[in-house]
Amino acid sequence: MESTSPAVPFPLLQTPIESKYRSCTIPYRFPSDNPWKATPVELQWIEVFLNSVPSFRQRAESDPTVADAPAKAEKFAQRYTEILEDLKANPESHGGPPDCILLCQLREQVLRELGFRDIFKKVKDNENAKAISLFEDVVRLNDSIEDGTKRVENLIRGILAGNIFDLGSAQLAEVFARDGMSFLASCQNLLSRPWVIDDLDDFKLKWSKKSWKKAVIFVDNSGADVILGILPFARELLRRGTVVVLAANDLPSINDVTYPELIEIVSKLRDGNGQLMGVDASGLLIANSGNDLPVIDLASVSPELAYLASDADLVVLEGMGRALETNLYALFKCDSIKIGMVKHMEVAQFLGGRLYDCVFKYNEAPSY
Repeated sequence: MESTSPAVPFPLLQTPIESKYRSCTIPYRFPSDNPWKATPVELQWIEVFLNSVPSFRQRAESDPTVADAPAKAEKFAQRYTEILEDLKANPESHGGPPDCILLCQLREQVLRELGFRDIFKKVKDNENAKAISLFEDVVRLNDSIEDGTKRVENLIRGILAGNIFDLGSAQLAEVFARDGMSFLASCQNLLSRPWVIDDLDDFKLKWSKKSWKKAVIFVDNSGADVILGILPFARELLRRGTVVVLAANDLPSINDVTYPELIEIVSKLRDGNGQLMGVDASGLLIANSGNDLPVIDLASVSPELAYLASDADLVVLEGMGRALETNLYALFKCDSIKIGMVKHMEVAQFLGGRLYDCVFKYNEAPSY
């Protein structure tokens, strides 16, 4: 069900939000830039979105819920390409100047206007079913690690490995279509540490000495990402007595898990006693974030999420869209983690790292 209440700011952002919060991480332009001429960074990112058009068209063509899907998919490709070319010629067109939020919004708008609601539905369902069948094995593997700090490192690696499943990246969409992806192989094949942003040792030290009363986790992709990456980590927090709020998208966007889908996934994984593999899951809450994009502006979330998050002392943003391309430098009143894999060369260049590098950024609550 779509959220109908007016959006509100995420209550754990440091205030005043107007001066302390900017959602987009990479500045596409500066005040001194010519407003009528696209900047090199704008042009670079418009190309990234242009390169993803063929994979989106291909998904849309095979959407069984839309009549004349192939013709409408072609119309999507033409219309969105025209918009991107317009922005190259005049960055002020189409509500610009462009940033990653606007470029995503325009793509979703064109798809929805043509009747495409969820072009990744089939692949999401398949990946969710596969990941659900592997959940017990992944949890048992984690539970077999007796050392608590080694176990949490394994759980963090699992989040990063799961985050590879991302059909918003043109390159990864091709790899996925060709080879599929193995979760355990991905865990073993993460780039070596230190990662481009690597606060994992600090976090492990904190983990061994501290527990949180409530964590809000902004989840990302369906399949291995949420089921084999996030949920085992959430289960470990539950075991330590933390209430966990999983915040998922209101509407479908790429292969991101939605609020209704996540409710269904968790209900399949819980046993008859409300446990997740022997851990009481009564403290696991699922919230509609109010978002409909693969990126997120935390100045605008659902009132439901704002209410549930108001007393949290840990915020986790996961995935390239929510934790890297937006919110990497977001300041919170509480402890925060930004975690994700770098899946665009342009992000790698901005951060000074490698493609498929990892980000684990941990910040403690400010002491006033």
